[in-house]
Amino acid sequence: MVNFILSIFHTCREEEWACYKKRKQHRLKNKNVSIIASNCSGMFMYHDLGIPYLTPTVNLSIEMNDFVKMVKNLKWYMEQELVEAKEEAKCPVGILGDIKIYFIHYVSFCEGKSKWEKRKKRINWDNIFIVGSERDGCTYETIKNFEELPYKNKVIFTYKEYPEFSSTYCMKRFKEKGELGIITDFKNQLLKRRYLDDFDYVEFLNHMVEE
Repeated sequence: MVNFILSIFHTCREEEWACYKKRKQHRLKNKNVSIIASNCSGMFMYHDLGIPYLTPTVNLSIEMNDFVKMVKNLKWYMEQELVEAKEEAKCPVGILGDIKIYFIHYVSFCEGKSKWEKRKKRINWDNIFIVGSERDGCTYETIKNFEELPYKNKVIFTYKEYPEFSSTYCMKRFKEKGELGIITDFKNQLLKRRYLDDFDYVEFLNHMVEE
């Protein structure tokens, strides 16, 4: 009986989660968007919204200082050749100019590079959104530099409030830990939600349309 009840609960929870994502998809107006993200948060936005990856920053991670440097001169970096880093690491690593790219969800550098080259050609240069996180070497100075990036549509997820910066979004559940956790993880609660879902990224992405 207990297993039966748990099975029903799991089924209902998954159905509600599917409906939740469908509602997001129906709300989205800006579908030809290029999300340039420092980690997998952008990829989950694409996946949940059911829209094509118009970005090379999928299934990878870039340390925040490198990310800010890359985004500041994005067109130049997209013209650079991606080469394999000659170092020991837990995942394939590429070098783009002077930027390190960690292909954390790829088996080999060749696979990561192939996807990178294919997807960077899809960038919609008139519809770019920048997404960062207060992780991976991110300091106050990094956040300040992020704020100064020449993009109207940008957000950096943080674990504490920075009222002086309009581009920050505080993930309050991580405030007590003193660090930003993995925001693409699911919360331990009744409804199936990621920490990322605390941020209304549909409204964020629709901003270009609503202007």
